[in-house]
Amino acid sequence: MSEARDNILSRLSAAPRRPVPDLPEWNPPAYGDGRLAQFTRMLEASHAEVHEVTEADWPERLLGILANRGLETVIFAPGTPVGDRLAAAWAGRERAPALVPYDRPIEDLKADLVHAIGAGITAARGGIAETGTLILWPHADEPRLMSLLPPLHIAVVEESMLVDNLAQAVRAGGWAGGLPTNALLISGPSKTADIEQTLAYGVHGPKELIVLIVRSG
Repeated sequence: MSEARDNILSRLSAAPRRPVPDLPEWNPPAYGDGRLAQFTRMLEASHAEVHEVTEADWPERLLGILANRGLETVIFAPGTPVGDRLAAAWAGRERAPALVPYDRPIEDLKADLVHAIGAGITAARGGIAETGTLILWPHADEPRLMSLLPPLHIAVVEESMLVDNLAQAVRAGGWAGGLPTNALLISGPSKTADIEQTLAYGVHGPKELIVLIVRSG
């Protein structure tokens, strides 16, 4: 065995060395004033529903968006900016879906999350225009299950947090300094395809994704 091994290594060492080809130049895309339009276009191409809103009106706009869906419950994260804003705006509204706080251990919420909750609303840390991708960093107050188990995921993202490409997101977010245990890049609702390339939605997560882009200024 040793002799065979030595023969192989000798032949590899004696083989002529091929020059390393020059790497092609790569400049990540930049969209300038077209960043929001690109982000929206790519999300919609992935079957997401996108709405431009303002900080003042997004809870009211969301009510209108959900009005004809027959949605009865939305799970939210109390103590977070999005959760507290929604709870304050929908308090006492007769036609608003019931808000269910994620304020109990998962063992107590699991049955409702799987069988009863119609939608989950979370904040997005940012968005990538090139691919129409949301960036989520789940944490203890707003865990991954809120965007994974309900059939509808509602994501709220600030326009000011949109970037052109992934490389820019890594730099701007200081990812090199530390990442959460679960960083999510979401482009559209959950989807998968079988061997015949038949696309199905909602197999491993939400069937629908609504993105509210909070405009700057």
